[in-house]
Amino acid sequence: MSKIPLTVVGAELLRNELHHLKTVDRPWVINAISEARAQGDLSENAEYEAAKERQSFVEGRIIELGSKLGNAQVIDPKTINADGRCVFGATVRLEDLASGDVVTYQIVGDDEADIRQGKISISSPIARALIGKYSGDVAEVQAPGGVREYEIVNVQYI
Repeated sequence: MSKIPLTVVGAELLRNELHHLKTVDRPWVINAISEARAQGDLSENAEYEAAKERQSFVEGRIIELGSKLGNAQVIDPKTINADGRCVFGATVRLEDLASGDVVTYQIVGDDEADIRQGKISISSPIARALIGKYSGDVAEVQAPGGVREYEIVNVQYI
């Protein structure tokens, strides 16, 4: 399996979720299953079925997170020396040339992406268009509504 890029913050979030699943969710589900079993007939026990389904989700997520963290390549944006180039972990300030709107995005891993927090996935069309470009360059992004052009105003590694 190939390496999965994560920022330091993103790796910590995944570790915290994994810890919560193992120490809180897993014991809760085990308890819920044993309580449902105590009710008797399992063939028509909705609580038992729901608890087993939840257990399946929790165990699957634990395996998934363990695998991702095991294959993670953790990158600290503060230690990047890319000479002003857009790279993974960079925080990029962009101006939409059509509307004049200015936005700021950090390029992060797929699991950490959250547009509301200004974090875009390395595999998103806009991040792919930005990678390798410098401040002052124009990036053309293929959007559903057509091609959009963004001027890179600033690149930071924070």
